[in-house]
Amino acid sequence: MNTAGTGTGPLYLEPRLERRPAALLESGGPFLHALVAALGSPLNVVLPDQIAENVERFRAVFRARRLTGRIFFAHKANRSSALVRHLVTTDAALDAASLGELRHALASGWTGDRIMATGPKDPEFLWLAARTGATVNADGPAELERAAGLVRAYGLPRLRVVLRLSEFGTTGTTLLSRRSRFGTPAKCVKELLDTADRHRDALEPVGVGYHLDTTSPDEKAAALEGCLRAMEELYAHGFSPRAVDIGGGFGVSYLAHAEQWDRYTTELTRAVMGRRPPMTWGGHGYGLRMENGTVKGALGLYPAHRPLAGADYLDDLLSRPAPGLGGRPLGTLLLESLHELYVEPGRALVDQCGLTLGTVRDVRQAEGGEHLVTLAMNAGDAGLEDHGVLVDPVLLPRDGTPAGGRPATVYLMGNLCLEADLITRRAVHLPRLPHPGDLLAFPNTAGYCMDFGATRAQRQPLARRVAVFEEEGSWHWCLDEQYWPITRPGGPRT
Repeated sequence: MNTAGTGTGPLYLEPRLERRPAALLESGGPFLHALVAALGSPLNVVLPDQIAENVERFRAVFRARRLTGRIFFAHKANRSSALVRHLVTTDAALDAASLGELRHALASGWTGDRIMATGPKDPEFLWLAARTGATVNADGPAELERAAGLVRAYGLPRLRVVLRLSEFGTTGTTLLSRRSRFGTPAKCVKELLDTADRHRDALEPVGVGYHLDTTSPDEKAAALEGCLRAMEELYAHGFSPRAVDIGGGFGVSYLAHAEQWDRYTTELTRAVMGRRPPMTWGGHGYGLRMENGTVKGALGLYPAHRPLAGADYLDDLLSRPAPGLGGRPLGTLLLESLHELYVEPGRALVDQCGLTLGTVRDVRQAEGGEHLVTLAMNAGDAGLEDHGVLVDPVLLPRDGTPAGGRPATVYLMGNLCLEADLITRRAVHLPRLPHPGDLLAFPNTAGYCMDFGATRAQRQPLARRVAVFEEEGSWHWCLDEQYWPITRPGGPRT
């Protein structure tokens, strides 16, 4: 007997869907089935119009706080051409973290003055960034030395650089900011400034910034306060900085209901403790374990329901006080200092911008009573598990009938010949048992979950990608690489 939901009823984790993706899933079932029939499973679907709407939400925070600055899309979140090409029509900028991303941006209509080069940089990446007039987010003195050498060797214009810092302290005894492989410890900022000072003819420090792999607003607030102090040190060294770059990490709320998330995590803890039947394949605890009658470890899951995410998270961060700078709000300090604000959202800018479709290939019942559903895709094609994101897929029946019926609890299996190829380790609750030929739509995969971990293992094909847009009440599509901002049914938009 299937016991995954025994005692508590189905543990749904309903996805949060905004108007555009909700309309596509509600009315576009036959349309999506036709796309998969033509282009294969898995299939990635992106919604370019949505990314412009997300940019506007961030821009609204800037306007409300009377701040100037730039919104850089962290391209690494998604490799889509359609999203990048549509984004260039907005007032956003772009964060390229590799030579390939920089080349892609330039070929998509971006100019260097709207690009920031971040991440590890080989000489070719650094040279092209300098050659095209991009801003370089520099991690340390050695990178500044290399950049200055390239500028001089090739007669390039003076290069704009943001000095990236890390490991910020607070006014108290507690260190809130965790270590990072990116940036120079804030206490070593003098070495950065001395290096920049030696290369004034080649480098123009336009500001400071940070990169923190955390969702903690306290850590980010401490880092922003540290950057404001560092700006004063740049002024003291005779530089004229203007921008503070606070990176990304503004988050996405994947689930529609907070109570479902609270209930699921509570029941998962009970399952690990043995107080209810297992809820995951092999009793996987997502970081929790029992030792000597006590729950140990930490829940290694993305907070799938967040009261503050995206632009709202940014607004909250700017409202936080800076204890070491008189306790005034960080946004007020930025405004009064006439500093520009740079942000680098990735996941948050592609929120609701895409979904991944997989065809049901096989449905069988295991000896223990569980239903095992094999999809024509693998775990790398919808990397929800890799990023700790738990959210239910949407069932799109092949025959177009409503997906209602008797609720079913299933495990979703991938198409690789590996025991570990599970689309999700948890038991998933669906409105009914899927049938071969049905589609499962994994919503909101555009942020890192769509292609960040995709591979060609066992010669399985990578998911193709299409851009979908609504025009006069009908859904239209084109291959992702064929999309341009003027692309519309019947020819270019005039």
